[in-house]
Amino acid sequence: MSTLRFQALKKSLNRKPIEVKEPHRRSEIFGKNVFNEMAMRQYLTKDSYKSVMDAVQHGSKINRDLADHISTGMKEWAISKGATHYTHWFQPLTGSTAEKHDAFFETTGNGSAIEKFGGGSLVQQEPDASSFPNGGIRNTFEARGYTAWDPTSPAFILGTTLCIPTVFVSYTGEALDYKVPLLRSLQALDGAATEVAKYFDKKVTKVNATLGWEQEYFLVDAALAASRPDLVMAERTLLGHAPAKGQQLDDHYFGSIPTRALNFMRELENECMLLGIPVKTRHNEVAPNQFELAPIFEEVNLAVDHNLLLMDVMDKVAERHHLKVLFHEKPFAGVNGSGKHNNWSLSTDTGVNLLGPGSTPMKNLQFLTFFVNTIKAVYDNEELIRSSIASASNDHRLGANEAPPAIISVFIGSQLTKALDELEKVTDGKLSPQEKTDLKLNVVGKIPEILLDNTDRNRTSPFAFTGNKFEFRAVGSTANCSNPMTILNAIVAKQLQEFKVEVDKLIKDKKMKKDDAIFNVLREYIKKSKKIRFEGDGYGEAWEKEAKKRGLSNNKKTPEALKVKKADKTIKLFEELGVMNRVEMEARHEIEVEEYSMHIQIEGRILGDIARNHVIPTSIRYQNILIKNVQGLKDIYGDDFKKHASEQLSIIEEISNHIEKINKGITEMIDARRQANKIEDTEEKAFAYCDEVRPYFDEIRYHCDKLEILVDDELWPLAKYREMLFN
Repeated sequence: MSTLRFQALKKSLNRKPIEVKEPHRRSEIFGKNVFNEMAMRQYLTKDSYKSVMDAVQHGSKINRDLADHISTGMKEWAISKGATHYTHWFQPLTGSTAEKHDAFFETTGNGSAIEKFGGGSLVQQEPDASSFPNGGIRNTFEARGYTAWDPTSPAFILGTTLCIPTVFVSYTGEALDYKVPLLRSLQALDGAATEVAKYFDKKVTKVNATLGWEQEYFLVDAALAASRPDLVMAERTLLGHAPAKGQQLDDHYFGSIPTRALNFMRELENECMLLGIPVKTRHNEVAPNQFELAPIFEEVNLAVDHNLLLMDVMDKVAERHHLKVLFHEKPFAGVNGSGKHNNWSLSTDTGVNLLGPGSTPMKNLQFLTFFVNTIKAVYDNEELIRSSIASASNDHRLGANEAPPAIISVFIGSQLTKALDELEKVTDGKLSPQEKTDLKLNVVGKIPEILLDNTDRNRTSPFAFTGNKFEFRAVGSTANCSNPMTILNAIVAKQLQEFKVEVDKLIKDKKMKKDDAIFNVLREYIKKSKKIRFEGDGYGEAWEKEAKKRGLSNNKKTPEALKVKKADKTIKLFEELGVMNRVEMEARHEIEVEEYSMHIQIEGRILGDIARNHVIPTSIRYQNILIKNVQGLKDIYGDDFKKHASEQLSIIEEISNHIEKINKGITEMIDARRQANKIEDTEEKAFAYCDEVRPYFDEIRYHCDKLEILVDDELWPLAKYREMLFN
């Protein structure tokens, strides 16, 4: 009997749900561990508080003297909450977060000590940053990277540490993180969207991008996960035979949440409340042991920070419940993978959602303006949008088990499609009074009614309009939302700038009224971007052929998808907007293709080790049992033994065949890795890993999975799908 697997099973089956105490009202504990406005009013001077709020709302700089006052107030608040250390919490180009803890404690030189935290420590730090990915921006010996406080995202306490959200830049000023480009893109979008919004309301002075992410994940018993080397090191099962029952009965989706999972969620939500993460929704997802949680919408920068913080907290809470959280996009073959749907919208400082229709034709024309411009931006930059969700792990999910395909398209529903078809017929030039009245009453004016009845959804659409927002469904569950949000913000900002120029030109040169000019430009955008709109099923060859006919890209593999990031057109776009320069863009491309190669390399090593150290020895052990059985039958029946041992002989031969194929595949895969490792160009190496190494994974897995159903269950060393998905 396989000791580790069955010990893990025994532990799993004997687990009792961990009891969780919840507050009667969550609102009472919301933000308790956040240095929010309420805490600042209590611990800061009037001038210090005003300085922070001006920085948050208007981007103004904080005076160094006031920074000392702010840090003192922040320290006193943190210590009152039990904090002993502080850290600059940042987002290096690893995709996760980083932190270095320093104690408030300092000696005074006379045998005594004090708790100290100055303005300099709050505003800036210099961590040893040489080992973070930098894509060639700095030499290894140039370790200096600087973290600088981002006051727009409030500090919080995690455990006994005060965490201060920061940006991370090099000595020469290049962004070494995901936050800096995100903040720059938000600034560019704010400027462009505000100028366009003024067509409809002169009082608008600021436009915020908002984000509501939906985090999907799997929960597996910690002991079962620990018995699988692939889950421990790669967070996905590199082999494993599908169970007889998977998700085909749809009985898990929105079903009653299992008690262990529910108690995990309850404690997680308590922690989220304390940290000011406004989680609201929880439910079972489609696959067994797959779940989802979602928050209330927030400003994009804060929403991104909250999502990264949430993933960290989820791991910590899961550990207390003897569970393992799997964020990988495809931890189990044959069932739904996990995404992180990014629901994106724009709102003004006057309280208007620019992607939500209103009660008057003018408000609906505003909605159409931002709606059509977003679609046009996606059409013009569909390859760039695809690149924003590219990763080795998301490649497994896109196009599989209800996930969106790698082809970027926009779904808006049949009713809105009809509305755009009507707008496409707008007369070139000035509209007649009758045409304008008819258009506003019967097309623009009826948009709220259209959306009220437009309840159809397309689960296979990567980018769908869902009533008052766009849902970017193709984002992977492990992703840092900053990357797709930075790109989406940037392309929409650029598109809105171009829209403003075209409308103003018609008003000035053609003497058109503002409405006529807007209708004329929107008409052209609707025509030009029509190819990106798709209402059908995103699976199969039919859509691939149609997409090719429309000129849409179909970059199924990450190295293909990432090429656009270093294109001159892309670099020009980001440089013009001030989001990233050529050095920063090329560095990110370098890091991402290198990361892809390393992921495939690691998975290949893990698969080879499991196959040769677990699968093959176990299969030979079972084969020896069968051989002994056949030998016994021969001793009893003599030459007539084959009649009684035919099945055993067949299995023995089948096992040998699979073992031979596995060994051959591993040997060839190792040779392919060696050849790939000789390649110095990082992009070329990524393609080699993609095209020459990764194909062996499926072949080796196939034969391993066949052995799993041949070998005696009591001998099999690895936790099986049925045990991980249904315990």
